[in-house]
Amino acid sequence: MATDLAPKVSRRPVLDRLRRDRRAQIAVPLLFLLLLAAACAPFMSDAVRATDTDQLLAGPSADHLLGTDEIGRDVLARVVAGSLVTVAVATLTVGAALVLGTVLGLVAGYRGGWVDALVMRVSDGLLAFPLLVLALTVVAALGPGLRNALIAIAVVATPRFARVVRGEVLSLRTREWVAAARIVGVTRFTIMRRHLLPHLAGTLLVFAALQVSTAIMAEAALSFLGLSVQPPQPSWGAIVASGTDHLSASWSLSVFPGLAILLTVAAFNLLADALRDALDAHRPELAPTR
Repeated sequence: MATDLAPKVSRRPVLDRLRRDRRAQIAVPLLFLLLLAAACAPFMSDAVRATDTDQLLAGPSADHLLGTDEIGRDVLARVVAGSLVTVAVATLTVGAALVLGTVLGLVAGYRGGWVDALVMRVSDGLLAFPLLVLALTVVAALGPGLRNALIAIAVVATPRFARVVRGEVLSLRTREWVAAARIVGVTRFTIMRRHLLPHLAGTLLVFAALQVSTAIMAEAALSFLGLSVQPPQPSWGAIVASGTDHLSASWSLSVFPGLAILLTVAAFNLLADALRDALDAHRPELAPTR
């Protein structure tokens, strides 16, 4: 059948290599902690709002493990609550950019012609701006707020996915199994969905992990500038911003949310590196399984 012309992708060797990779062994527990914190965040609303007026800008102690902010709120509770924003950025913005960018890149790369030229020229125009500058422009046009910040980051990330997918499709569409599918009458949509898209999964997975770390830093920067999450909702970038005004009185207010950003970004980068090496060691084109 035409749908069996392309070599199939075997996932087991990739998973085995990931289990043995030290980078994945470090990244997975950190990301599990992030998801656990995000799951606990909705149940911590009282702790986030509670204030201890006797301990303003206090350092870490038995009562407040990560200290308190300028009005006596517990930093640990606010960091945990802020993890929910980070997970939203990782899933919603990168997810939306992944879907839209994949569709655009897939169609542009396979169809070619004016479709390819149009998609790539628009992508080039968006990529000409630095990431944060373009995100700031979109947020300035839409107004401050988490929803608009998520839209801005998704808009910035979409052309990056489109360009990566388009480059992969330009290589894959010349393979003999794609030509064979065309010869036997398989439609363009079926070729893109059943033959090309499965072979893009590995590349997209690695690139998405890298883009998550970029998106997290972009949202943190927007929150730091007061253009994303609005008070009293906590986010890591906003907590760091509030701590910069009180560094001499309390170092912990900026350090701990900043450390949370650092560890999360590092975890996604380590996972992306581990995924890339695991997939490169087992390319389906080189060793297909039937």
